[in-house]
Amino acid sequence: MTGPGLKADLHHYLQRGREDVLWKLENLSEYGVRRPMTRTGTNLLGLVKHLAYMELEYFGVAFGRPSAEALVWDDHDEPNVDMWATAQESRDEILALYRRAWAHADATIDRLPLDAPGVVSWWRPERRDVTLHRILVHVIAETHRHAGHADIVRELVDGATGLRADNSNLPPGDQAWWESYRNKLEAAAKDATTD
Repeated sequence: MTGPGLKADLHHYLQRGREDVLWKLENLSEYGVRRPMTRTGTNLLGLVKHLAYMELEYFGVAFGRPSAEALVWDDHDEPNVDMWATAQESRDEILALYRRAWAHADATIDRLPLDAPGVVSWWRPERRDVTLHRILVHVIAETHRHAGHADIVRELVDGATGLRADNSNLPPGDQAWWESYRNKLEAAAKDATTD
């Protein structure tokens, strides 16, 4: 498949990933969406903030279409500044930023053909020259990768699981079944250990 059908399919999977990430923040407290749940600080609101700036760069800067949004690292030298929300940044502000990033990215996707050239200046020189097709695939992969992170982080925060609001993609089972299942996996892991 080529042309408009391929672009529509790619855009569909990008949008699905975007929505899946946002769904993971629903019904959580401010602390719950900001809480660092891994040794490296991964948190739900930080994933959204990161994805927003990623789309602004890849679909804006890389194609000579920068948005009016200031890029967070333009004013900060702090590593990972895009991976967490300060106490002054509200959830609503970050969600609105992500939606503005979508709108800007969607305008780029709509306006340019899949073979439109772009330059990702922060990539290695031999990889910097790209097309819209390549960036769409890259951002889809990144978005879904971070949606997977969000799945795990959300489960760690409050035990909530599921692929999407309309499809849990998990076998049916009550709390006792899941505890038994996890115990079975723990036993298998111990049995496989040869220490």
